[in-house]
Amino acid sequence: MNAPTTTNEDLLYSVTDGIARITFNRPQARNAMTFAMYDRMAEICQEINADRSIKALILTGAGDKAFASGTDISQFRAFKTAQDALDYEARIDRVLGTLEQCRVPVIAAIAGACTGGGAGIAACCDLRIGTETTRIGFPIARTLGNCLSMSNISRVVSLVGPARTKDMIFKARLVEAPEALALGLLNEIVPDVETLQRRADETAKLVASHAPLTLEATKEAVRRIRRTLSREEGEDLILKAYMSEDFREGMDAFLNKRTPVWKGK
Repeated sequence: MNAPTTTNEDLLYSVTDGIARITFNRPQARNAMTFAMYDRMAEICQEINADRSIKALILTGAGDKAFASGTDISQFRAFKTAQDALDYEARIDRVLGTLEQCRVPVIAAIAGACTGGGAGIAACCDLRIGTETTRIGFPIARTLGNCLSMSNISRVVSLVGPARTKDMIFKARLVEAPEALALGLLNEIVPDVETLQRRADETAKLVASHAPLTLEATKEAVRRIRRTLSREEGEDLILKAYMSEDFREGMDAFLNKRTPVWKGK
């Protein structure tokens, strides 16, 4: 299967009155991320870092079904070697690290499913606003049989703690909005998508009115406090998962809409 074609319309970017907005625009694919979309998001963050007129960034997904449902699974078909797996995780780590270190407050406006790589993106954001239909999680133990990078594990553990991180991933469950709010995965919940977008704009304008150096210093201080394991410390785990028969089985089962048969090898 060929990798999906990515167009300029797959990721929309605009700036209005100092508020930047990125929209993941593949609603037909539940806003699944192509590699080009990841790369463009990182480019935008670098552009924002160089443009002091921008005061805040909003991330959101088109439609009401999903914020982002992770990396488009068909792109994993190209994986043939151990280096492919390491290169993929290095690419995602670079992109999410760039997002996390974007100098302005980043607000995730999350409607519907926020899963896999989408949940990884949300974990990098400073504030997360959801709707009553928001569901967040990493269902990889049920779907693909891969694993999270050290950076992503570190971010999730810093948000919800080690026990709840294992509970989410071991049970492959999606956390519903009320629980997500209680755990700190969401900062607030609004009733619907229309209210969500309005509330994201209001929040962005609020933080944009505050002292930018205070926000930048606070954001960087929190990032430094949280110890992030290096990519090298997790390479053995990445290879164990991505080079396994189970990962191939998980991809095939997902793409063919069947239940995978795990072998543990």
